[in-house]
This record gives sequence, C-alpha cells and structure tokens, in this order.
Amino acid sequence: MPVWDDLVGQEKVSGQLGAAARDADALVTAVAADTPLPESSKMTHAWLFTGPPGSGRATAARAFAAALQCVSPDRALGGEPGCGFCDGCHTSLIGTHADVEIVRTDLLSIGVKETRDLVRRAQLSPAVGRWQVIVLEDADRLTEGAGNVLLKAVEEPAPRTVWLLCAPSLEDVLPTIRSRCRHLTLRTPSVDAVADMLVRRDGIEPAAAAAAARATQGHIGRARALATDQRARERRAAVLKLPLRVEEIGGCLRAAQELIDTAAEEAKQVAEDVDVKETEDLKAALGAAQGGRMPRGTAGAMKDLEDKQKRRKTRTQRDSLDLALIDLTGVYRDVLALQLGSRVPLANTEVQDMLERLARGTSPECTLRRIEAIGACRTALDRNVAPLLAVEAMTVALRAG
Repeated sequence: MPVWDDLVGQEKVSGQLGAAARDADALVTAVAADTPLPESSKMTHAWLFTGPPGSGRATAARAFAAALQCVSPDRALGGEPGCGFCDGCHTSLIGTHADVEIVRTDLLSIGVKETRDLVRRAQLSPAVGRWQVIVLEDADRLTEGAGNVLLKAVEEPAPRTVWLLCAPSLEDVLPTIRSRCRHLTLRTPSVDAVADMLVRRDGIEPAAAAAAARATQGHIGRARALATDQRARERRAAVLKLPLRVEEIGGCLRAAQELIDTAAEEAKQVAEDVDVKETEDLKAALGAAQGGRMPRGTAGAMKDLEDKQKRRKTRTQRDSLDLALIDLTGVYRDVLALQLGSRVPLANTEVQDMLERLARGTSPECTLRRIEAIGACRTALDRNVAPLLAVEAMTVALRAG
C-alpha cells in the first residue's frame, strides 16, 4: 500500500508530494552520478503543511518523509517512491528511521533549547538514508525565540536536509519562516471518506464509523477516538446535554464546574499513565539507591522533569476542554441549520429532539451569539485566563442568548 493512501481525501496534495518525491529521487541520483541537476525540480528543502485540525497535516509530512527515504527495488524499474513496504518507508512511518526526526510536543510550547538541538541535528549528513528529514508537527507552538533559531537553519539548510513543518494556518508561523517554505494546504476530508477509512483500516462497523465521522465533521483523529473509545463517547454525550442545563444560573455554574472537572480528570489519567514511568526511568538513569535516595547534584534534573510534567498536564487539560467546546459549538451549529432551513446534514442526530426544541425556542440571532460566546471562551483559554472563570462566563452567556 503506497504511503499516500494514508492521506484521506487529499488527492491533490498526494499528487504534489509524489511529484516532489520523484524529483528528489532524481536529484540524489544526479548528485551521486555527478551529472547535471534537473532544471525544473519540484523538490525543495523546506515545506509547510497547513490545514484545519484533523485534516492530516502530520500524516502528510510523514508520508512524504517515507517517500524520500524509499529504498524499494521497484524504483530502479520505474516504480514510484513511497511504496509503503520497504524498510525505508516502514521505519519512517513508525518513527524509527535513523535519518527521520519526528518532533511533537505535549507541552504548551517548543523552546529555544529544543530548537537548537534540532538545528544541530539538521546539519548532519544522512547516516543510512538518502535525506536528513526533520518533521516538526507542532510548528505553531514555537516560541518567538525558537522561531528565530529555526529561521537560520531553514534559510541556509545543509545540502541533504529537508524541513517539514506542520501548522493549522500560515498565520501560526513566523512570516520570515513561511516565506522560505513551499506551502501545501490540506482540506477537511469528507464525512464519507473518513467513514470509509475507519471501516477499511480500523475494522469499525459501517454504522458506527458513519456516526463517528458525522459527529466529528471529518476530523480523522477524533473520529477514530470516538469510534474506538467508550470514555470518549461518554464525555461527548455529557457535553451534548449542556444546552439544557443552562436555563438558570445555578445550572450554569454547575455545568461549568463539571466541564473543568472532567478535563482535569482526563489530564490526571494521562499523567498517571506517563509520569510514574518517566520519574522511575530518570531515577534509574541518575543512579538512585535501592531505597529511593537520590545522589547529590540530581535535584535539578528531577525539578526539570516535574516542571515538564506539570506543563504537559496543563496542556492536556486545555486540549480536553477545547474538545468539549468544539462539540458544543457543533450543537449550536446544528440548531442554526434548523432555524435557517439549511440542507446541511446535522452532526448530532442522536440529540435531534433537543436540537429541534432549541431551534423553536430561540432565534438565529441568539444562536449566533451563543456560538460567539463559545469562541470567546476558547480565545480566553488560549490567553491563559483562569479556566473556571472563562467557562462560567461562557455558560452564563449561553443562558442569556
């Protein structure tokens, strides 16, 4: 199965990346044979993948990295790079290729220190592959200082280094960086394409796959989670009931507190799965005694790990809360569609009775104000407003309409 099959509903992008991979293959062959380089190559040293959440930005970047490292013998017979079966493709896709560095963060930002380490890595020649590939999945989380560090590397790259940056939009990346990258814009895949992918690759029942794809409006990762994780379905069901709970002030405050508590509980569960192992591994690496006593001079390393875990917990809580707000926005989007008589398919058909009740009881203007209140809450959370205050302000605004 070619690596491009992982890009759901992105035929145009797959074609562009396939052409660039062919030119990259020709370029490496030309350099090795000391022959003139192709004149109109579609390959370049820096790429910027943008698109809405769930469109598959990181998947596209990984597929391209695999195609660049493809070592299939069929290539010598005219086969396309990116077979999906050879060692180069397989190790690139699962993240174990020696010359493919995949960088993602579970923290709030990527700092200068981490970026400098990446830049040093990018100066190395490929060890076993054809290119040194750096995939930065969260380029939008670079701090300003980190972006300036990265700029120099993107501006003057090593001969066989390729940077693949991923971000939701061009505006999320420093202008000086995006001006030196080739842009690829991905779109949200259709609901039918996502449902078909869940059936073919994850073995989900067609009805459950269609329901998950419809509920998430084409977001691949969320659709997979909703189709396979019972806890995710339960959390979403609780969020869908929120519009009926904000009819009086007490209900507003209780609903806000429950949203915060649910996000905090999810962050705690993630921390329990990861933090203990990380802490024990670091203690062992630092030479902790049998009884757990740490050697002198290691307190700083333990404090750094605790700070990292705290930042990761904060981001996990924010991401969980943001996901709930996205689901809530979908409810009022359906209400607005009913009020305006739109033919757009409803995303939340399982609560259609509630949607019709809300549509009859309010005006489109009220619904729009409620959608704006949810957007204002997401903006406030992004600006580090205390989560409980931001969510309480939103639920009171939902009640006011």
